[in-house]
Amino acid sequence: MQRAHLAEVAVQSSLCNLLDLNRKAMQAFFSELGEKPYRAQQLMQWIHQRGLKDVDAMSNLSGRLRERLKSVASIELPEVIFNQVAADGTQKWLLRLKDGNGIETVFIPEVNRGTLCVSSQVGCALGCRFCATAQQGFSRNLSVAEIIGQVWIAVRHLAGESLRHQHIVSNIVMMGMGEPLLNFDNVVNAMDIMMDDCAYGLSKRRVTLSTAGIVPALQKLSEVSDVALAVSLHAPNDELRNLLVPINKKYPLHTLLAACRNYFKGDRRRRITMEYVMLDGINDHLAHAQQLVKILQGIPVKVNLIPFNPFTNTDYRRSSQHAIDKFKAYLLKAGLNTMTRKTRGEDIDAACGQLVGRVQDKSYRSRRIIPAVVEGYAKQ
Repeated sequence: MQRAHLAEVAVQSSLCNLLDLNRKAMQAFFSELGEKPYRAQQLMQWIHQRGLKDVDAMSNLSGRLRERLKSVASIELPEVIFNQVAADGTQKWLLRLKDGNGIETVFIPEVNRGTLCVSSQVGCALGCRFCATAQQGFSRNLSVAEIIGQVWIAVRHLAGESLRHQHIVSNIVMMGMGEPLLNFDNVVNAMDIMMDDCAYGLSKRRVTLSTAGIVPALQKLSEVSDVALAVSLHAPNDELRNLLVPINKKYPLHTLLAACRNYFKGDRRRRITMEYVMLDGINDHLAHAQQLVKILQGIPVKVNLIPFNPFTNTDYRRSSQHAIDKFKAYLLKAGLNTMTRKTRGEDIDAACGQLVGRVQDKSYRSRRIIPAVVEGYAKQ
């Protein structure tokens, strides 16, 4: 019996997971099968828009093609372990991957939109001091299927079996577990699916990638995608940012901000979101606000102030509301478009910086940056 199970697992692992394929890859897949490119459009619509995993139910595919697909491909999703709903309506899913690792995905409902926060890695290697995910270490990158699978699962759960209200997810942010730019190809391919009219059909302004500042990959992103960008800034000078966001030691602020200045290639209508977590007594003084105004001068930005969300064994505390309001008022007076992010889902540990999952740490956590990966982007 055990041998039979192992044989079944081996067969499944050799099949192409169709969730891994964006439109271009799907067309190449069908070309290899001797089929017309339009089959890619049909299959993507069945999988992503109608939410089907059963190939036999895809009625506009011939019986011969359905049988062929079952022999060479599969549709494999992460497993939902549980779904929690916060008092404010925020939902969080814990998903188990085939290797036993866990990731978390969060949906934030608002009056005029619904935002899905998607993970890109199992854990995170960057070691930002104020983030719970970073304290768990790093295991591996997620595949395209594991990234887009989060979207598939959330849309199904939120809309119900009929998918009549699939557009309840109106925005997607790559702000979950992990640093998206250290999983560049898989993240870009997954975002392609998010924006594909045959899949989720989101506009480039409704898909946002958040990065701590992997500068070579950020420059590459501006060449291959025009999704919205958020930068985890969190400090207005290198000395403080080196402490809070260690990747700053490799890519200091002047290098990061130069890349930001050129990201939208002169399109002044689009702005980069600068994320700034408010830490009591650490980065919330008026002098920090003054420095922030100075370094952001000439860059099309909006500033998002994030009240710190506590987690187990952290020494940081949330800035007082008075300090946050004073900081915000100074930025506004200086002409920076500034808002304070409302804390959502804190009672189920689904707020910004609280995502943990259950990570099997394989990273040698003292080597947070994954040097080979970062150096690889630097050479491209």
